[in-house]
Amino acid sequence: MLLFFTVGLLVHFVFFASIFDIYFTSPLVHGMTPQFTPLPPPARRLVLFVADGLRADALYELDENGNSRAPFIRNIIMHEGSWGISHTRVPTESRPGHVALIAGFYEDVSAVARGWKENPVEFDSLFNESKYTWSWGSPDILSMFAKGATGDHVFAYSYDANDEDFGAQDVTKLDTWVFDKIKEFFHAARKNQSLFSKLNEEKIVFFLHLLGIDTNGHAHRPSSREYKDNIKLVDEGIKEIVSLLKEFYGNDEKTAFVLTSDHGMTDWGSHGAGHLSETFTPFVTWGAGIKYPQKVSAQQFDDTLLKECKLEYWKRQDINQADIAPLMASLIGVPFPLNSVGILPVDYLNNTDVFKAESMYTNAVQILEQFKVKMTQKKEVTLPFLFTPFKLLSDSEQLSILRKARSYIKQRKYDEAISLCKDLIHLALKGLSYYHTYDRFFLGISVVLGFVGWASFASLLIIKSHSSITRGVSKDIKKPSGDLLTCSFVAIGVLIAFFLLIQGCPWTYYVYCLLPVPIWYAVLREYQVFQDLVTSLLTLPLSHFVGYLLVCTLGIEVLVLSFFYRYMLTAGLIVFAGWPFITQLWTRAKSISLSWIFFCLLLAVFPLMPVVGRKPDIFLVMGAGLMVLLLSLFVVTSLIKRNDGFVNGELLLHLLQMLSIVLSMCVVYSTHNSLLRKQGLPLINQIVSWIILASSFVLPLLSPTVLPKRLVSILLSSMSSYLLLSTGYEALFPLVLSCVMFVWIYMEQETLQQCGVACKQKVSNIQFTYNTDISQFRQLSLDDTRRAFFLVFFLLTAFFGTGNIASINSFDLASVYCFLTIFSPFMMGALMMWKILIPFVLVMCAFEAVQLTTQLSSKSLFLMVLVISDIMALHFFFLVKDYGSWLDIGTSISHYVIVMSMTIVLVFLNGLAQLLTTKKLKLCGKPKSHLI
Repeated sequence: MLLFFTVGLLVHFVFFASIFDIYFTSPLVHGMTPQFTPLPPPARRLVLFVADGLRADALYELDENGNSRAPFIRNIIMHEGSWGISHTRVPTESRPGHVALIAGFYEDVSAVARGWKENPVEFDSLFNESKYTWSWGSPDILSMFAKGATGDHVFAYSYDANDEDFGAQDVTKLDTWVFDKIKEFFHAARKNQSLFSKLNEEKIVFFLHLLGIDTNGHAHRPSSREYKDNIKLVDEGIKEIVSLLKEFYGNDEKTAFVLTSDHGMTDWGSHGAGHLSETFTPFVTWGAGIKYPQKVSAQQFDDTLLKECKLEYWKRQDINQADIAPLMASLIGVPFPLNSVGILPVDYLNNTDVFKAESMYTNAVQILEQFKVKMTQKKEVTLPFLFTPFKLLSDSEQLSILRKARSYIKQRKYDEAISLCKDLIHLALKGLSYYHTYDRFFLGISVVLGFVGWASFASLLIIKSHSSITRGVSKDIKKPSGDLLTCSFVAIGVLIAFFLLIQGCPWTYYVYCLLPVPIWYAVLREYQVFQDLVTSLLTLPLSHFVGYLLVCTLGIEVLVLSFFYRYMLTAGLIVFAGWPFITQLWTRAKSISLSWIFFCLLLAVFPLMPVVGRKPDIFLVMGAGLMVLLLSLFVVTSLIKRNDGFVNGELLLHLLQMLSIVLSMCVVYSTHNSLLRKQGLPLINQIVSWIILASSFVLPLLSPTVLPKRLVSILLSSMSSYLLLSTGYEALFPLVLSCVMFVWIYMEQETLQQCGVACKQKVSNIQFTYNTDISQFRQLSLDDTRRAFFLVFFLLTAFFGTGNIASINSFDLASVYCFLTIFSPFMMGALMMWKILIPFVLVMCAFEAVQLTTQLSSKSLFLMVLVISDIMALHFFFLVKDYGSWLDIGTSISHYVIVMSMTIVLVFLNGLAQLLTTKKLKLCGKPKSHLI
């Protein structure tokens, strides 16, 4: 069985990784020729301001007094330049946002594995194509483009990474540092002849990365005074830098300026998904080569931004984020970044028609170059009779369009040339997408075959090893030759491998295509079990069979729908509350049934609550701590009164866990107040938080392995950590969930007794143990399917009930501020992941208890849970998409990743739950003893 779970884990890792190979692989190709406009550019230099995390509405809107919080930028919009919205794509994170801005392409999601810092692949950028680039800002962003540049012409000046502190007294210092360093830089340049001559070259770029707004947004929310004041500070800083540059260059009017953002931010201070507040970023440009403001009488957009910001009469021109790179390249006359897929927004240019047409022609040739390289690459690794070219853009069609466009330019039909080039670009981008997704259907079929095969094998294994279906059914059917089956599948595997080899496919293709072969071989070896199952099902009345099928389908659909609509969990919990009435448990155990109904209805409230972090409330966290303390006192007093073997060591342990709860409450309250006063995270609070977190893994192992005592100990230790990671009502959630779990254990034992299975021990006397007597196990019954469904449902409730949504932007950084405030993506991610896992651990520990009380093999129930999870995962695999709105794309990815992660994590959680419930540490050196 250990081998089965190891193989199962590897199979699920393959299924999980497949989403990135099928939908999200690097779009980059290499080997193109640089393309640039042959005419003189309008600007000698470009200044790029990127205000990290700046929302479009926050910059453009007026304050409560009707004044702009960015008066200099608003003056630019009205009197000097052009403006619009830059539409970003998911994931709305700093690294992919800057890659789109400066390199002109949209990075694949798999780059998240590098924390958005390192370059998974090399790419060309505006900085690389420039004569010189000087940049100031965050080390995370600047190093990425400095490392990717060829030669020694990209200079980066950054502050220390530890300065990116969400709990700092004043995070605007990140922006003032940038502005101060630039002033010092230009002051020093007057005395440094070498630097002075470099600064007077053409084709140079100045890049200012301003991180303060993003940091203030995470720490205080975009609606806060700190966020809005930071926008004012950036506005004033930009005004000073513009003035400084005009003075330094003697008002030569050869400088182009661009202000934008890498991504926006949600109202609750996070980003990463496709909400409009994250994908709408400001874009303002002015200076050399840029059109002056254009007054219009009316303009139509789907949003209300124009009216709210009182900019209805100034022409707004929206662009995609990747379009900014070709615009900047065109302004200073450098080759377009080789991997750019941006379309030059010619309406922003204030230049001759011939310059616009030539620039658009260059843009079309540059994107067409990528199409040709991509087509050649795919053609080389595909058998000639299997290769299907992109028919809309054949070689002759490419040549015809380019000749026609060149002819239009010679005839001075510039508008026609621009329109034709745009058509060519759209066709080339379609062709790029076609070849990029060329193998998608083939790989998708392979993964689906693997999915279905694995679920079938697990189901047959359950039936064979843990049910009575195969017992008593005739075994006289002649068995086909095992050698023939083996030889057939070996031949199939060799053929597939040969087919992939001659096409030069990557090694991952071998994994996806060959994986179904051994899986289906294992399935067909169990054909006898399948035959017995069919024979057994045929004995059922048709109405019963259809009824069971409908109930199972409805159950799976409810689980799937809960990813889209959290209130489905509420509906499910209300149905669960009626369970005692359906099974007549109400008449057998009224007090337990009443408890079940009460706690199910109480838990049903949580999925209806707003998403965590949007409305933080420290007093709810304190209240949750007090309730846990009251529960602890109740447990202590009841055990002392019963004299239930509650010895001094156990009492001391219990008091120690209560002290952890008290310390957690003090740390949360103290840290909250310290951050409000902008005094940062106190060191003593940080040390205590890490000690509590570390002790929460050890303290439960010191408690007795008697079922109620061990579960209470696990709850108290988990709650001490969970309180430190809570910002609001979610602190109450594990407590209510644990109450439901405790009652569930008793309900399941009552259900078993009602079915006529004798229970040898009371719940209060059952011991968790490694060496459970196998003879105590019983065969699976239909009711065990319900138990497995309950577990999956409670696991989903454990995730969505705490206020998470199936999206990357539902995780609030404020939840880790008791542990650290300096930006560290992997450490913060690990802490937030542990916060998510704590309710999962509580459910899995309760599940261990349910298996003991119902005298059922843990392997059999766990296999059923995996089958249900795999059916859900297959459902979401078909729902993943990379088209439509970016919100839909991001959500579909999140759903699949979450359900696959849950399936993989379940295997680990099962082991962790067994460790937490059965392991007993002895501090006094006494030998271990496991009672049955």
